[in-house]
Amino acid sequence: MRWWKVVGLAGLVGVAATGAVIAREERRRRAYTPDEIRERLHARLAKTAPGREGSAPGNRSTRQ
Repeated sequence: MRWWKVVGLAGLVGVAATGAVIAREERRRRAYTPDEIRERLHARLAKTAPGREGSAPGNRSTRQ
């Protein structure tokens, strides 16, 4: 076998493996319901900004 055939075959296997990983991650991401996503986002927000419930980081108003 010539070296370029081996390189081409390795590239093809790499592309297939990458596609499989992306497909698995996409299935895992789409498995959440909108309510589950909302709950997880609220939990993350509460963890990062415990004293600022209901406001997102970076959305500070200049008026007081």
